[in-house]
Amino acid sequence: MFRPLSVFIGTRYTRAKRRNHFISFIALTSMIGLALGVLAMIVVLSVMNGFQKEMSTRILGMVPHASLLAAQPLDDWQPVAAVALQHPQVTAAVPFTELEGMLSFKGAMQPIQISGIDPQLEPQVSIIAEHMQQGRLADLQPGEFGVVLGDVTARRFRLNLGDKLTLIIPERSSAAGGVTPRLQRLNVVGVFKVGAELDGSLAMIHLADAAQMLRWQPHQVQSVRLALKDLYQAPQVSSAIAQQLGEGYRAVDWTLTQGSLFSAMKMEKTMIGLLLLLIVAVAAFNIIATLIMVVADKGGDIAILRTLGATPAQIMQIFMVQGTLIGFVGTLVGAVLGVLAALNVSTLVAWIERVSGQHVFSSDVYYISNLPSDLQSADVLLVCAAGFGLSFLATLYPSWRAAQIQPAEALRYE
Repeated sequence: MFRPLSVFIGTRYTRAKRRNHFISFIALTSMIGLALGVLAMIVVLSVMNGFQKEMSTRILGMVPHASLLAAQPLDDWQPVAAVALQHPQVTAAVPFTELEGMLSFKGAMQPIQISGIDPQLEPQVSIIAEHMQQGRLADLQPGEFGVVLGDVTARRFRLNLGDKLTLIIPERSSAAGGVTPRLQRLNVVGVFKVGAELDGSLAMIHLADAAQMLRWQPHQVQSVRLALKDLYQAPQVSSAIAQQLGEGYRAVDWTLTQGSLFSAMKMEKTMIGLLLLLIVAVAAFNIIATLIMVVADKGGDIAILRTLGATPAQIMQIFMVQGTLIGFVGTLVGAVLGVLAALNVSTLVAWIERVSGQHVFSSDVYYISNLPSDLQSADVLLVCAAGFGLSFLATLYPSWRAAQIQPAEALRYE
């Protein structure tokens, strides 16, 4: 006979047609519910990974991964860049100056963050050159006070190439209050669109123009901007380089400027994962009801097995095998369907939009107008382990109840 006996009988009970068809229906429902829960978790986590990846690519492709600053403007940024490039994680180092101010055009105003860049070197650390809608980055020439604006800012002010607007920046002075506004006319030479909030809050000018606005020498810059291989090592890498440069230098990385956004996205993913896990738990614990009814239905069989010499441990193992098998099949089916759905969710949404004629994510409302998906094996393994683990835990109580059945009482009314 097949050994071990508990596995043979447990699998036999799982595939057998029962006298009570309601039990079979509940078992099938538990399996389907578990599969749907696992499928939903895999798809949702993959989509959230996709959104996080898109935002990381767009936002962190525009803002500095890390910057090295000194107490005073840098007269020569090349030695600082040379030290930074010695670190294996650093892929590029370019000069960078940052200002904050207000843009004014025909009475309308908005706050803006101005980045002073070198148009020739900027593509080494930024994706802006790939997202220019109008004009070119090379049109930023020193002394001409050209500016490249985001698409949202250009549409808000209804600006076109060649239009002029005013930049208002604060300037220290000896006047009462210690700060006076300084006005500078800028000429629109380009418009970019990366599909993120930076389209309405960021603008770029030439390094020499930024230095002139700050009343520095044309060759002076505020910092050296770094591009890194691994973004999540930015705090450690930038701090190590700043220490290597010595006193008077400090490091600023993206976790200080954009970290709250990605922390919020990570927390949202965790909370939604926990909510979906409750769905999986409900489906898994339906196995309890299934096994309790199976135990009641198989009371006579249990008693006969006990009289033939089966131990309570073997009886318990029989029903644990049955419940675990239901959980395994449900988890496996859900994982396979979830992986297939996650890999094709963008195509599926595009087909639904084409058939229905409605846009799920309108580009006029959302920065990301498609449904990105980034399937990660770690998430799939975690979801499958959670589903299978909950299914196994759900078998313990019914199996223990089955092991407590006394043969004499069970066979009394047979």
